[in-house]
Amino acid sequence: MRIRLNTFLSALGPFVFLFAGCNSPEAVQNLPNIVLVMADDMGYECVGANGNVEYKTPNLDRLASSGIRFENCYSQPLCTPSRVKIMTGKTNARNYVNFEYLSPEEKTFGNLLKEAGYATCIAGKWQLNGLNHNYPGNQDVNRPNHFGFDAYCLWQLNHTRAEGERYANPLLIQNGTDLTRDENAYGPDVIADFLTGYMERNAGKPFFMYYPMVLPHDPFVPTPDSPEWASPERRYERDTVYFADMIAYVDKIIGQLESKLREKNIWENTLFIFTADNGTHRSVISTTQSGDVTGAKGQSINTGNHVPMIVSWPEKIKEGRTFEGMVDFSDILPTLADVAGIRPSAYFTDGESFYNILNGEKNRLGKEQVFIHYSPRWGTFKHNRWVMNGKYKLYRDGRFYNTSADPAEENPMTGLSKNEEKIKERFEIMIREKEMEIPFDQNDTEFKIQKYKE
Repeated sequence: MRIRLNTFLSALGPFVFLFAGCNSPEAVQNLPNIVLVMADDMGYECVGANGNVEYKTPNLDRLASSGIRFENCYSQPLCTPSRVKIMTGKTNARNYVNFEYLSPEEKTFGNLLKEAGYATCIAGKWQLNGLNHNYPGNQDVNRPNHFGFDAYCLWQLNHTRAEGERYANPLLIQNGTDLTRDENAYGPDVIADFLTGYMERNAGKPFFMYYPMVLPHDPFVPTPDSPEWASPERRYERDTVYFADMIAYVDKIIGQLESKLREKNIWENTLFIFTADNGTHRSVISTTQSGDVTGAKGQSINTGNHVPMIVSWPEKIKEGRTFEGMVDFSDILPTLADVAGIRPSAYFTDGESFYNILNGEKNRLGKEQVFIHYSPRWGTFKHNRWVMNGKYKLYRDGRFYNTSADPAEENPMTGLSKNEEKIKERFEIMIREKEMEIPFDQNDTEFKIQKYKE
């Protein structure tokens, strides 16, 4: 029924969004600000509040202590699949066309929140125009506006990585204009200044700020707080030793954003979400209270897509707590829609809102399991589907793992207990349901499921 309804709504196009998404001027003025920060290649294990003992993340740790620390948040294992999923609220099986691309046919949380009355901006990493594919519009500098963002400051919108990097002497485009290159500039600082400036100009009305960070993705290079930065010739010296400095800079910018929100007296009524697009790069080993963790970006093991999520909203979240239920990136869009008072008929989603968790309501324990469809279409990473909870995982080929006891997934389980048999059976039902809805072979190495969309 949901599919048929959404097909009807899609046919009505933007009129549905105008009708179902708009709030009255009075209601708009009372909406909370929303700041969604997504770090680049920063697994769950990189945050002190999650047990890291190597990196310095005091601002994130403090937000976790006073807000909600999500124990089981799962993205996709790779950047573009995660970006497409978080922005549209849909499983990759529906709309992930190719690496570095988001189809202009899609509606994003930017579109929804703009129609609901929010001022909207995006800053950081774009990488969604299909620069390395011969797709129409891959040089379209208005694509962020098309997806609902009034203002932007972005890397990799219409320039490839080969043309200019994101850190020292960054190549950034702001609202259609290339910023002047500066060998003494640091891309994350330029982007953070754009964001705080946006807060300054829009503090009197509700705004939605989506910040897909460029940090701490490779190349692992010095930051302005690294001693090596003082030597210009060393600013692109590559070494994983700089990863710790880059994590510290992520945290520094989080503190900078919070400070500006406090300065403008809007921190209390700002929903501030920090997460990451996928696991840490495979060359990085991080030390935690439970031992060393090797990054698994791109891989289907849990360290490939188990990411941090910390949520602060002082007006609603009065004391710090940990939420152990399951959430995945498809849940972000419906949650933001709930926060903004947008009716469910305005959008299609594969996710479930966790707004009542933020509200302090006790009747939602989170999902029992999450479904992941993964078609990377980049590198040598394998295509797969699985269902998982915080302890077990079932792949579409029948392999069943206890990921708590076997995080590297080296030994498929046999001789299951009665409880494990029930869990596996429940997972199998979900796998079958998803296969009936969108067959895996219609969206593995190539996206070819137009007739299955909604």
